[in-house]
Amino acid sequence: MSRPPSRVSARRPSARTRRPRLLAFLVLALALATLLTSCATFPDTGPKTWRDKVEGGGPLANPPRIPDQPPDSQQPPPPPGENGQGGGPTGCVDPDPQVVATCLNPLSAVAVLPDAQSALVAERATGRVLRVQKGKDPQLIATVSVDAGGGGLIGLVLSPSYQEDQLLYAYAATPTDHRVVRIAVGDPPVPILTGIPRTPGNDSGALGVGRDGALLVATGADSPNPAPDSLAGKVLRIDTFGRPFRDNPNPRSPIYTSGLRAPGGMCTALDSGAAWVTDHLAERDVLQRAVPGPVGDPAWSWPDRPGVAGCIAPPGAIVVAERGASALYLLHSTAPGAFTGTPRSLLVGAYGRLGPAALAPDGLLWLGTVNKGGGGPVASSDDRAIRIQPPSAGGGGGPD
Repeated sequence: MSRPPSRVSARRPSARTRRPRLLAFLVLALALATLLTSCATFPDTGPKTWRDKVEGGGPLANPPRIPDQPPDSQQPPPPPGENGQGGGPTGCVDPDPQVVATCLNPLSAVAVLPDAQSALVAERATGRVLRVQKGKDPQLIATVSVDAGGGGLIGLVLSPSYQEDQLLYAYAATPTDHRVVRIAVGDPPVPILTGIPRTPGNDSGALGVGRDGALLVATGADSPNPAPDSLAGKVLRIDTFGRPFRDNPNPRSPIYTSGLRAPGGMCTALDSGAAWVTDHLAERDVLQRAVPGPVGDPAWSWPDRPGVAGCIAPPGAIVVAERGASALYLLHSTAPGAFTGTPRSLLVGAYGRLGPAALAPDGLLWLGTVNKGGGGPVASSDDRAIRIQPPSAGGGGGPD
């Protein structure tokens, strides 16, 4: 077998020299359309290593408009670009049709609303939760009081019964701890689980929802082996009141999985119901499955440590956003922990550092960028919420 090519540089190409982003979307669409195509199978026999190829009503219906957010109409139009693709961003105007919202603070979470056309995004440092939709100004939904130095607003998910209760759940850092809070729009956030240890110098953590309706909280640890009863370095499994979820290993404890270090994202597979966590170890990045008890061998490993972040798990695949590599990483799966074909890096350098990721009810991908303060190039429209719209399966049209 020939040696795989090295990872493509993650630096942002200039507007004059980069290939149009449309090509990247076509590649992404082709990859997602062939998820079940296989040429070789890797059974779950141990750690895998990186290879590369290159709504109508409810409290959210009419939330207050975010203050000091100039509408797009007040921004100058973007300059014309080559091949009819438009130029680069000008101020907060970004001509890229995939960009939903601009000039945000770095995003830590994206939660897509049931209409699939809009989403809630969390700004890590400000604690703001904003509703974003293409062609509309971001709207302020809630503000969570956070300690930005301790991680800020780390995670955000819709309630497992959102259609009925219109509630949100957030994972946030305070000056004394990390905690899970419940958000009813118009009311102050209510803590439901407190006392999760802060991780000095680390803003790690993630929030997810299991297929059984459990809230899943991935927490970081400041040492490889925190105490077994510590809430640090764990996947916590709780109900919407913060109580231990049924069938936890210890019925009186929220602890479900132990052995995490610095989790960056969490997702639940639509087909199998398996919950996955991206994590950062001292020597590599890994993908772990949340299981009762200690984590086992990683399902996938990245020795080059690309900065794994948010993930999604549509049928037959796991897609991981990478901060450092500024890309999406696509794994084809045949069963939890079994992968097929050759993984691929997509959208390399197209938007810079990618953080949160979410799957919409219509199957499209929502992403958030974390370019501000990230040590890499920053566009005038950063940070951005992005909605990837691949062409239809029938082959007609491009991104709208």
